[in-house]
Amino acid sequence: MRTEPSSESNRPHSRRSFLKWAAIAGAGRVLGQNVGSIPARSIDTAVLRIGYQESGNASGFPIILLHGFPDDVHAWDAVTPPLAKAGYRVLVPFLRGYGPTRFLDPASPRMAEQAAIGQDVMDFADALRLERFAVCGFDWGGRAAAIAAALHEGRVRAAVLIGGYSIQNTIAPSAPSSPAAERAIWYQYYFNTERGRAGLQTNRRALCRFLWETWSPTWKFTDETFNRTAPSFDNTDFVDVVIHSYRHRLGNAPGEPRFLEMERKLAERPKINAPVITLYGADDGIARPAAENPNERTQLPALVARRVISGAGHFLPREKPEAVSSAILEVLSK
Repeated sequence: MRTEPSSESNRPHSRRSFLKWAAIAGAGRVLGQNVGSIPARSIDTAVLRIGYQESGNASGFPIILLHGFPDDVHAWDAVTPPLAKAGYRVLVPFLRGYGPTRFLDPASPRMAEQAAIGQDVMDFADALRLERFAVCGFDWGGRAAAIAAALHEGRVRAAVLIGGYSIQNTIAPSAPSSPAAERAIWYQYYFNTERGRAGLQTNRRALCRFLWETWSPTWKFTDETFNRTAPSFDNTDFVDVVIHSYRHRLGNAPGEPRFLEMERKLAERPKINAPVITLYGADDGIARPAAENPNERTQLPALVARRVISGAGHFLPREKPEAVSSAILEVLSK
């Protein structure tokens, strides 16, 4: 399997380069919190102090792995070792509102529209001075990965999109889906009410666990597995960013003015011209994927493969990590 050549821009910061870039990028410091066996670092962007894990070859080609709602970096625990072994630099950030990631300005609006999550990926890459990189994500992270790949063609070398192309049109109201599809996203309508906000605030761990159980009904995870991730939901911004995300996409909350033009571009569902592999869990409790989708190449003209993974639901990196890591290695060989 071919590994991308390393470059000077992908090498770790020396003390001299750190001092040069600190005003722009912030400190690449190690946090007091450990996540698994890898200590969490952090780096500053213009808006966030992003906590992240790093493993593998510090001079290798970078891969950014992006988790979804409700999850955190532990989703990738079994995906990263094969990538690191193959010589890649593996970076796994906590999304805004999760774990140690924090807004730098206490007055910043706690918003999480799709454009913001996508921009966070690019800001994270800029802070680490990554010229080019690959992305893989699911749920919120899958949408963020797709946005980065669609709008920054020269930067994103390849992508694995778990759940497929998920960029949304937030400018125009969407048409109602079938009754079964509407029922499956009950939590989105719940979060669009004040009762839903209160419910998430009061029962965040119980609610998140319920979503794990119903979105991946064939996955028998342990208490230990859930409890390793659950502290990430205690982030003080978690409720606000979750509520905003689901209200904005249904037109019930305003977005940040700085992202209006980006949302207009995303509403056109831009193509991703980089090599892409799409993966789907056959037992996904939100939406079970069709066996085939001939229209997928409309947005993904360089689609390498589309795979529906049996015996897995929504949390594919946790349930079938070998299918995810092998897809990443495959798409990077193209």
